Amino acid sequence: MKLIRWMNGSAPATGIMINDEYFDTSAFAEDYNEEFFENDGLTRLQKFVESSKHDLPKLAKDIRLASPVARPSKIVCIGLNYADHAKETNAQIPKEPIIFFKSTTALIGPNDDVIIPKNSKKTDWEVELAVVIGKKTAYVGESEALNYVAGYCLHNDLSEREFQIERGGQWVKGKSCDTFAPLGPFMATPDEITDVNNLRLWLTVNGKIMQDSNTANFIFKIPFLIS
Repeated sequence: MKLIRWMNGSAPATGIMINDEYFDTSAFAEDYNEEFFENDGLTRLQKFVESSKHDLPKLAKDIRLASPVARPSKIVCIGLNYADHAKETNAQIPKEPIIFFKSTTALIGPNDDVIIPKNSKKTDWEVELAVVIGKKTAYVGESEALNYVAGYCLHNDLSEREFQIERGGQWVKGKSCDTFAPLGPFMATPDEITDVNNLRLWLTVNGKIMQDSNTANFIFKIPFLIS
């Protein structure tokens, strides 16, 4: 499945994407939040969609999309995890994952306006793959780690590089500003992904490709990171 959330006036509502069309699942009456995922909401949603697919209201393609998942308890990020990017920037390959957090208030929809922080000089962008953890996860082995994944999203990891690097070397200060985590347009469940270790990720700015890489270039693979 491909889950979406959309703005019904000032309030988020739930939906699903089928063959590139948007459909309203508000009648399901559950938001795509932590409680939903933790209590096997994906199975219930799938049964609901299968039983109601001919009756689901179709949504306009120009609706305002919200983050496909409701605000999580935390956003855990991995820095410098592309081998090609490390080589490009002459950065040393980390021996262990570089971990930092983004504030949950940074989360916005994929097409929402980004607020440039006051006194910003070097606001920057990075395309990333977001992994949505579907249930409480602690001390899991690599072989079972993907069993805890609810799905995957595109994430624009915005940063203010001067705040991050030149003003105390604090990554969170440069990455946790409000609106600095656009997510979406949808969350794809794992069955939608043929090979998570071979996903092309690219980013354009004003029509020009600025990033083009692949999850095959990850220094630390997703199961290892979760474990």
